[in-house]
Amino acid sequence: MTDPSDIVWHDQTVTRDQREQRLGQKGAVVWFTGLSGCGKSTVANELDRHLGQLGCATMLLDGDNIRHGLCAPPSVLAEEHGEDFASRFGLGFAEVDREENIRRVGSVAALMASAGLITLTAFVSPYRRDRDRVRAIVEKSGRVGDFLEVFVDTPLEICEQRDPKGLYKKARAGEIKHFTGISDPYESPHAPEIHLRGGDGRTPAEQAAEVLAGLKMRRIVAISQPR
Repeated sequence: MTDPSDIVWHDQTVTRDQREQRLGQKGAVVWFTGLSGCGKSTVANELDRHLGQLGCATMLLDGDNIRHGLCAPPSVLAEEHGEDFASRFGLGFAEVDREENIRRVGSVAALMASAGLITLTAFVSPYRRDRDRVRAIVEKSGRVGDFLEVFVDTPLEICEQRDPKGLYKKARAGEIKHFTGISDPYESPHAPEIHLRGGDGRTPAEQAAEVLAGLKMRRIVAISQPR
């Protein structure tokens, strides 16, 4: 077993400040959370588009996309890596699997922020403690204020009406276990940096503009971009 004391942090010649100065922005993690179907991915995509138009350097990590690679389920890994590997490293949707899913994503997002990228994430991330842990990871590797929690607060009944992937219907029929909002809980943020009211009649672009205003207020997005 490896002794943790043998793993030593290696300082880099190029500093975070230098990377951010080159990009003309501050690295940060904008963490969208909310029920499936609440609109978090749509708003995150709109924000990504707005930031791109301003010349910002960004990356968007989406919950479904991450499940195709970094946090793939055992069934995806088994064919190439075998059952033992898949059962050890593949992630399902039970509480402990969700915890590891968010830990992995949080660590990757923190690395991207340290490179100066405005990193957007869209994950249900139902457990408050897991989101708080990501905040701690991001701020430990950077600064207090580098993590912005965006709660897309859309009522369950609206999410079920939308049901773009048909998941709520399957969950109600008992075909999907550990489905947030139906068989598993969702713990709302106590004090998110930005609280979007889903289903309030505004378009995703308008909601994204509210988040963008928050980034500007916190001076994450510079007044003028390099491009």
